[in-house]
Amino acid sequence: MRVLAIAGFVVALALFAAVEWAARRPGSRIPSLADVCAYVMRYEVGPVPVGRIGLFGFWWWLGWHFLAR
Repeated sequence: MRVLAIAGFVVALALFAAVEWAARRPGSRIPSLADVCAYVMRYEVGPVPVGRIGLFGFWWWLGWHFLAR
């Protein structure tokens, strides 16, 4: 089971790298990770920076589930 989980993470990392590589080619219409993060960070509902709060919440969740022991 552990090997399957590690293989899943390796596949996800390889897909992420392939999409990022495709996004950085000249003339590509695929947004890079930096473009996606910038778009999310700009999202607001009135004076509330919902995108920043959501991104912070995502990083908190990720750290809580994968880094806290």
